[in-house]
Amino acid sequence: MKFSQPLISGTLIQRYKRFLADIRLESGAVVTAHTANSGSMMGLTAPGNRVYLSSHDSPNRKLKYAWEIVEVGPILVGINTSVPNRLVEEGIPMGFLKELRGYGEIRREVPYGKNSRVDLLLSNGEREKCYVEVKNVTLVEKEKAFFPDAVSERGQKHLLELAEVVKKGHRAVLFYVLQRNDSKVIAPADHIDGEYGKILRKVVKKGVEVIAYQARVTPEEIVLTERVGVEV
Repeated sequence: MKFSQPLISGTLIQRYKRFLADIRLESGAVVTAHTANSGSMMGLTAPGNRVYLSSHDSPNRKLKYAWEIVEVGPILVGINTSVPNRLVEEGIPMGFLKELRGYGEIRREVPYGKNSRVDLLLSNGEREKCYVEVKNVTLVEKEKAFFPDAVSERGQKHLLELAEVVKKGHRAVLFYVLQRNDSKVIAPADHIDGEYGKILRKVVKKGVEVIAYQARVTPEEIVLTERVGVEV
């Protein structure tokens, strides 16, 4: 996924109200940017961190700027939770994601479960459907990635709904995208949301598949690079 125009760099002043962040641009101007991430963004929001913003001129947007990337030490981390969906959707027809090959149709945000929408629904004629829930991963501790970075009742609900999909005879995939390149393994964050971890282990036993890929993040583009291990 290439950014349509160069990102704008600045320094983080503060993140607040979950979806807002004040940024000081290199020009000295202070702007408020939309933060497309409902998680805690643990370890990423220290004032003074360098950040990268996209700029949008649509009259329908309340905020011109959107926070895309944060620099933490030598690591660039993608924080926009909509990006992983695009990366997975792009990787399927390219054949890069060998685990999801063979599906000719991709539909987004299809209703399923109880008032939920699955990120991607894959199908191919009479072949079984494949429901794919994509999760953005930004938390790494001691070279191991964790999800979620805050208690997530919504994430717990998605796990149970994927298990119901398997029960009905379809394929269900939980797809983690690590928008950083400093971990080769991911595990449930039991120290943050123990219930999520318990449910994840139960649904895996029921047939829900878990796939995780790492992404290379730069101010020019974000691309999936390789599959990483999953500890359940």
